[in-house]
Amino acid sequence: MEGVLTPEIWIAVAERTGIPALRRTTRDEPDYDKLMRYRIEILDRHGITLSKIQEVIGGLDPLPGALEFLDALRSEVQLIILSDTFEQFAQPLLRKMKWPTLFCHRLVVDQDMIRGYQLRMPDQKRMSVRALRSINYKVIAAGDSYNDTTMLGEADVGFLFHAPENVVREFPQFASLKDYAALLAAIRKEY
Repeated sequence: MEGVLTPEIWIAVAERTGIPALRRTTRDEPDYDKLMRYRIEILDRHGITLSKIQEVIGGLDPLPGALEFLDALRSEVQLIILSDTFEQFAQPLLRKMKWPTLFCHRLVVDQDMIRGYQLRMPDQKRMSVRALRSINYKVIAAGDSYNDTTMLGEADVGFLFHAPENVVREFPQFASLKDYAALLAAIRKEY
């Protein structure tokens, strides 16, 4: 979701709080657990609450062109967003995107402070694609980060979208696309 359809939540939080260390995302760090432990430690050290993060998220909008892309795609195929975001983060953005289906994780919160997180399951994006394919769905996937590459590999067809050069270089097996028109055209060629 983030980086493909919406701005990166953690980057927005970093900008709003003035804590540049929170700019680190799955585009930079392939180890999700390491990244989340790092983020939670920084939030705790600076006293950043879930409410503060939700306030920042409430001010975000989908990326330019994302809504039109989603509307076009939903008029032709089923859409499920697989994300490593959290239920407590996603609601304001889902509302603005007309409530697409989202599979994601949950935060562990105590007195408005984020204390941990619960993965839906390890490698949930890849496992979700595997489950859909096991019931005879053709899966066409797009993502932008290290944490998307197992999902892209498990899909019938996978695309990198808005991916940074380091990810594009490391995963040349996936076509890299830069705009929604190209992504929509590539998806349409596959179904």
